[in-house]
Amino acid sequence: MSVSYVEREQANAETIAFYDKAEDRFQALLNIFKVFGHQPEYGTVFTDMIMAILKDGVIDWQTKELLILKATQRNQCQYCVVQHERVSDMLGIAPEKVADIDGDKYQSSPHFTEGEKALLDLTVQIGDDANRVSSELWERLHANWSEPQIVDAVFVITIYIAVSKFGDALGVELESMFDGIEPQLKVGGQI
Repeated sequence: MSVSYVEREQANAETIAFYDKAEDRFQALLNIFKVFGHQPEYGTVFTDMIMAILKDGVIDWQTKELLILKATQRNQCQYCVVQHERVSDMLGIAPEKVADIDGDKYQSSPHFTEGEKALLDLTVQIGDDANRVSSELWERLHANWSEPQIVDAVFVITIYIAVSKFGDALGVELESMFDGIEPQLKVGGQI
């Protein structure tokens, strides 16, 4: 870890307020929230933003989780992948579908719709070069998703690319409840 976690007993009133919201929603006060104890205003915004993403919207939560897993795995964020594999399981996403997110397996997987494949390709493209989304990919996206859904997807993808970079840069570690859990998706140097 590169910065300390602000534990509940060290937190000021503003921090306690977003800790309570996060803990109520996630049934635990996760370490990613504890680093925001150093910047409570950002912590409040972060908590509200994550809560806005992690629910059904114009795109269902299950589809958002697929995008989150793809974006964070590509950024080699074990913290994010372990957390979101758990969420995916809680949402009933089949383990085989999660496994096929790895690399380019999803492109030929029977577990994904053409629309989901287009969104996962978009996730890869945004991670590689967001300025060069091909016209072919845009056509596939528009054939399967409304513009509000595309905006939702791009927001989820880009926010979770940032979340994974933020957490990794600060050395945020998995909570002890995840001790010994290896992610199903390969992260970093895993084989």
